[in-house]
Amino acid sequence: MECFGASSVQQLQALSSLLSTQHDDDDGGDEDCTTARAGLGPGHIGPPPKRDQEVSTACEKKNGKDIWSEEEVAEGSQYDDLADLRPQPEYEVILKQSVGTEDLFLGLSRKDPSSMCCEAMLVKIKLPDTEATEVVLDTREKFLDLRTPKYKLGLHLPHPTHSHGGKAQFFRETGELEVTLLIKRPMDVINMP
Repeated sequence: MECFGASSVQQLQALSSLLSTQHDDDDGGDEDCTTARAGLGPGHIGPPPKRDQEVSTACEKKNGKDIWSEEEVAEGSQYDDLADLRPQPEYEVILKQSVGTEDLFLGLSRKDPSSMCCEAMLVKIKLPDTEATEVVLDTREKFLDLRTPKYKLGLHLPHPTHSHGGKAQFFRETGELEVTLLIKRPMDVINMP
């Protein structure tokens, strides 16, 4: 078995130059066509990009000292505390939708089982050995922050939620907190009949 070394690299380069100059054997009319095809790649498909517009949007910055823009920072990152050693409780996120008989049996509405037709989000959080008075809960549009003396949960929500209309209920016998949040969608008028 031959080991790949400098000689094999030279052989590959020689083969490459041989293949790129192979048009000499053809009749003279195809020489320009062959060399033109060799220079084309997937980036040459379609209209050429507009250089002026790309440069202007790439260079726009509010402050030259900013490392990133505010849109790039996840909401709720200010609650991340690496020095806090409290464990994260078990939780489950369930999407809910209101379904009536006209949806179930007659199919009159445009609702389907997808997450796009869901109106609410239910977050079930298991908090064993915790009293309801010990729970501190704060919800934002895309972040849920829960603090107890024993547990800490900073949850980035999968969908934006409304600031009003949510509710929380604590079940002492099971040690579970259920937080229901209404989902905010930009096209609610179209998505929900």
